[in-house]
This record gives sequence, C-alpha cells and structure tokens, in this order.
Amino acid sequence: MASAPRAPLYLGLDLSTQQLKAVVIDGELRVVHQSGVQFDAELHEFRTQGGVHIHADRLTVTSPVLMWVKALDLLLDKMKRAGLDFSRVRALSGSGQQHGSVFWRRGASETLKHLDPDQDLHQLLQDSFSVSDSPVWMDSSSTQQCEDLQAAAGGALRLAEITGSRAYERFTGNQIAKLHQTRAEEFQDTERISLVSSFAASLFLGGYAAIDYSDGSGMNLLDIRTRNWSEICLQATAPHLDQLLGAPLPSTSVLGPVSSYFVHRYGFSESCSVVAFTGDNPASLAGMRLQPGDVAVSLGTSDTVFLWLQQPRPALEGHVFCNPVEQQEYMALLCFKNGSLTRERVRNECAGASWELFSTALSDTPLGNHGNIGFYFETMEITPPVIGVHRFDSADCEVSSLSPQVEVRAVVEGQFLSRRLHAERLGYSIIPGTRVLATGGASSNKEILQVLSDVFNAPVYTIDLSDSTCLGSAYRALHGLVAESRASFFDVVKKAPEPRLVATPHPKAKEVYDKLLKRYALLEERVVQKSHS
Repeated sequence: MASAPRAPLYLGLDLSTQQLKAVVIDGELRVVHQSGVQFDAELHEFRTQGGVHIHADRLTVTSPVLMWVKALDLLLDKMKRAGLDFSRVRALSGSGQQHGSVFWRRGASETLKHLDPDQDLHQLLQDSFSVSDSPVWMDSSSTQQCEDLQAAAGGALRLAEITGSRAYERFTGNQIAKLHQTRAEEFQDTERISLVSSFAASLFLGGYAAIDYSDGSGMNLLDIRTRNWSEICLQATAPHLDQLLGAPLPSTSVLGPVSSYFVHRYGFSESCSVVAFTGDNPASLAGMRLQPGDVAVSLGTSDTVFLWLQQPRPALEGHVFCNPVEQQEYMALLCFKNGSLTRERVRNECAGASWELFSTALSDTPLGNHGNIGFYFETMEITPPVIGVHRFDSADCEVSSLSPQVEVRAVVEGQFLSRRLHAERLGYSIIPGTRVLATGGASSNKEILQVLSDVFNAPVYTIDLSDSTCLGSAYRALHGLVAESRASFFDVVKKAPEPRLVATPHPKAKEVYDKLLKRYALLEERVVQKSHS
C-alpha cells in the first residue's frame, strides 16, 4: 500500500568516507526514496581517491570540506528532480564518518544564518573554513599528541576509563592538538570545531549544531559517565577548547527547525525539525535496532562487534560510546582485522577451496574441537596486537599443524571465542533474551552461524545491513520528535522488519564453551607475551 499523499516523511542522511546517501521513510517505516552521491565519480574536481587525499607521509589523510558541501547540493537537487515532496518531511537526522573534524573560520556563523536560497551552498560557504582539508578517521599522524594526552590523563587505562578509549591517532582530540601545535594561524582563525556529523547538522540548522554524546565519545575528550567534556583532556589538547566545541547534547535532542534556506530553495516545511546527528557506528546500532544484551557481529573482510552495554568496563582495546538511543546506557565497538580473508585461506588449504566442504568439516567435528584451539592472525591484529598462527592441543602444548577438519573448526571457534572474550572484557554479558545479530558475507553460511550461536550460547539472527546507517538516521529522526514524551526508541521502530532466526545453541554449548573460553584467555596471554618477547 502506498503512503497517503500528505502523510509525514522522515529523512535520514549518512555522510560517509566515499559517498553521501539519503533514505526517506514514511510513518510505517517503509523506505519511499533513496539517493546518493559518490564523491570520486561525481565530484572529480576534488581529485579524491576513495573520498580522501592521502598525503606524502602516508600517515596524513584528509577530505575536502567543500566536497561534502557540494555533495549535499547535488543530493538535494537529485531528490527534488526525482519528485520528492520535501514539504512532507517532518524531521531529519543524519550520521557522519566518526572522528573527522571541521574547522569553521571566524564569521562563519553569520554566513550560515544569512544564506541566499538563490545560490548553491558550496558557493556561499567557500570561505567559511579555516582548514580546507579535514582530518578524517584514516589519519594516523598524531602519535605524539596521543602520548601527551595519555600522560596528562594518568596513563592509557585511566584515559579509557574517562573517555571510553585509550588515545587513538584518528580520534578528534588528538587531531585538534596536532593542528593547534603545527598550524597555529589556522587554529587562531577558528570560531568553532565540529565533527563530520555536527557539521552536516549545522548546514541544515543554519547555525552551529551541538555535538551529540554518542559521536562525542569518539574524541578522547568526553567523560562518558558525566557526559561533559573532561577538563583534564581539554586542557591537555588546546586552549579555550570548551568554547570551540560548544556544550554536548543528548543524541535524541531536537536542535531546532530547518534553516529558511532549505524552506525557500527546496520546499521544506518551516516546522521540519533537525534532530541531532551522530556517528556512523552509533547510527548503525539504531538501524540494526540492537536491544539491551544484544550483540551484532559483522563478518566481513574485518569482523566488527557492536554491543549494547548497561555498565561499561573500558579497556585498552575496543571503544565504549554513549548509547545513541537510550541516554543512560552505552554501546561498544570492537574491530578484528583477521576476518573473512583468514577463513578463506583455511578453506582453500583445508577444504579444497570449497565452502561446501568447509561447512561439512564444521558439521563433522564436535563442539570444543577435542580441546584443540587456534589463533590465526595473518595480518597484525588490532585486538590483541599480535601477528602469526598458533595452534594448541588439548594439553595446551603448541603444535605445528592440525588435521584439515580440525583446522577448519579451530579457525571459526578461535575467532568467535576471541569476539566473546573481548566483548566480555568491555562489560558485555549474556542475559536472558540476548540475541546475536549476524551480518556481512559469512552470515550466509549456516554452519558458521551455528558455531557462533554455540560459542555465545545465544540464538543467532540475520539482518540486512545494506543501509543501516541511513535507516538508523531516519529512525532517529522519527524518535527525536517523540523522545521528549518519553516514548522509547523500540516503540517507535516496532513496525520495522524483524531479523530472521537462523541458529539456536546446542544444549551442551554453555558447558563446553564456558570452559574453553577460560583456556582461550590464558593461551591468548601466552601468545601475546611470546610475540612481544
């Protein structure tokens, strides 16, 4: 059934590394419009590759701010030409690639307030940025600033306890410190610093948008418990930084009505609300509709684990962020480099390059794999920082090889034991009703998902995440309108399609894997010590 002609619509945007995308949903959560702009292909005058400029040192990675602005011009023009009636959009929200930063030049706030609807945004804002190329998440040039921040906070673990993460080069605080130290003139000329998410929100608002708690927790600057900027971190980063950042706000906040520029140029309603934008990972959590106790496992080139946490335990690995849909709770993120390529190599060597034979090997070997455990880090892993392949027999003796079938189970069990171990170290625990939501390439393999279900002792569901960030932004736009009336996010999104149940744990799974997890943790420590000795 088509939407009624005047039924309200909700717009979600995602400003990612390589493209700007939009999804529009109606009140029944049905997608009624999708559009996108690819930076390299459609904005080739900016000469990006993969949406970025990689500098000569190979460590510095940036994106042109005006490319992002021009992409919004193109996107809204495309949507208008496609016949989208912007006057029906009741609320909009969005997400941006995490850790990127935008430096607004003095006077930019006045420019934003008085935009001429007869001109393109990128023309109007071409002189509004003190830094024309923004540092983005791929940048790793701020090692010295990370060391300085950790020293000021009392060490890496103390910094993680305050901000949810130890110091990372890509995190915004360290990028700001570097800019302040190396480009003092541009820093002096800066009136406001935005994240990519709050920058995009500022365009729609016609004024500086607040940084939301969730994306703000990816900066090494926000105290994740008080949800205020940490005084220690601000002072270690740059002077007067609290004024340059503005006060952070809850992720469900309505920031105000859309700017008159969009009303006159595109026909938005004057009453259309701009809901706080957030980071792409928090928006993805909203798009997946993760619930308390849930864990989402993305099985791709790298494996990513998203968690809903009630009480976090920040550690030297992974990241804890403020939850974007439930203000008093948290989410965590873990990334593992050795994902599908490692599984494929073992498939090629031990199962004749056949997924069918790989699956048969998993079916024919018992839970716990006769006590054999494997660590497969073919490229330098993030969590833990180790490289190399290590195999152990049931007596915890390191062995040079395993039989092909045992090797197949060892790689899959080892990876999932690792995901569970590091999730639990961040505060995750399996509770009644816990679900594992699986996505990514390997989520189509039933036998791999059975091992995942057994190791986590929880049912596994599959979910299509092709547009989870955009959808999450559209859901958050709708939720933002009713959040003040205390309506829960889950009430708002209950009509969305449910994930599909694909595996339930074996009755003996808990007994087998609780024991194996303890052994895995001790063996991982041995592997780490050995590689660092």
